[in-house]
Amino acid sequence: MSGTRRRKQVKLALQGGGSHGAFTWGVLDRLLEDERLEIEAVSGASAGAMNAAVLADGLQAGGRAGARDALRRFWTAVGRAAPGGWMHTFSGTDGTPAPLPMQWMAGWMALWSPRSFLPGTHALADIVRNTIDFDRVRRCNRVKVCISATHVQTGALKLFRQHELSADALMASACLPLLFGSVTVEGEAYWDGGFVGNPPLLPLMTEGSTDDLVLVQINPSFRQAVPVTPRQILDRTNEITFNGALLKDLRTLALVQAALREEHEPGHVPPRRATLFRHVEALRLHRIDAEKALLGLGAGSKLDAGWPQLQRLHRIGRDAADQWLQTHFTHLGRRGTVALSQYA
Repeated sequence: MSGTRRRKQVKLALQGGGSHGAFTWGVLDRLLEDERLEIEAVSGASAGAMNAAVLADGLQAGGRAGARDALRRFWTAVGRAAPGGWMHTFSGTDGTPAPLPMQWMAGWMALWSPRSFLPGTHALADIVRNTIDFDRVRRCNRVKVCISATHVQTGALKLFRQHELSADALMASACLPLLFGSVTVEGEAYWDGGFVGNPPLLPLMTEGSTDDLVLVQINPSFRQAVPVTPRQILDRTNEITFNGALLKDLRTLALVQAALREEHEPGHVPPRRATLFRHVEALRLHRIDAEKALLGLGAGSKLDAGWPQLQRLHRIGRDAADQWLQTHFTHLGRRGTVALSQYA
């Protein structure tokens, strides 16, 4: 297909979730393969921020094929750096992986946190610095990028815009604080962006021209069964915590959109809209997830970055994106496929 005018444009919001970010890798891999689509802007938190930065780097270096190659290189490096398989060698009474002793869990946490027990030996930071060209990310003109982090002292959302992106900013977005402290960027301490913007939606409203926003969601929203065991409770509280900011953003957008549309009642002349409000009013929301496939994976599996696990998640992501394209591609530019009003 020649040019980009005939392509349908989308904005992507990429949720974080440790090694489950490989699901998003699979989604991006499939979307980039489809020449009918153009990714206009992307936001992300934690692993979603990693995917966003790698996407921009690859697009700038080599277009769609370059982005797919860059994503594969990044996740292959993650898989090589992680100890493989331990998370699934111990089973609980329900047949699901049981929690590991704390010292083993800490080893897995080290891959996804900004500091390890031995200063200067952090695997993920090395991968980020060795696989992402941040000069190229900052000057990328093929996609607009922003990522989230949590300001430790105030608890406020920090958005790192494209011109601010660096290895430290990316590591701040992915910082799991329980065992490993914080990441300092320009004298300020930050934690994982998933606490307050997972992923950030509002900044995408004024980025680019399209009103089609695709949420790539990792953390399950709904569980039929009420958790009763300690592990089930921990898993569900993790999901609720890292979906909380997303639900708040969706509710805000739903309420504002409803208020704006009420002004179109007969006899009322709506005022001229600011850019933000025009885009919120016109927002068409979509979602790619794999709740059934990911429901069986507890929160602990987000620390399993072994290559077999990453490959499996990548396949699940590709399949989910492929199904979404088959079902919903024709709706892009016409209507949303997720009812925003349900969050009001």
